[in-house]
Amino acid sequence: MEDENVISRIEALAHEEHELFEKEAQDDVSTADRERLKGIQVQLDQCYDLLRQRRARRAAGLDPNEANVRDETTVEGYLS
Repeated sequence: MEDENVISRIEALAHEEHELFEKEAQDDVSTADRERLKGIQVQLDQCYDLLRQRRARRAAGLDPNEANVRDETTVEGYLS
């Protein structure tokens, strides 16, 4: 997956996340919407992590295509 594809995916997920935040702000959110929002947040973290991996590999002279999407437990376990 190319950086541009990852960035496009991030943009699409962020747009959907924003729509769900709007529904939540209007108190028009379902349990399914809340679950979807949690899933989007995990996917966003995975996409950002993948993009960082790709850029780091490229900067180190390595093949960015060898970067892999990490599992939820890994990306959600990072400390800020």
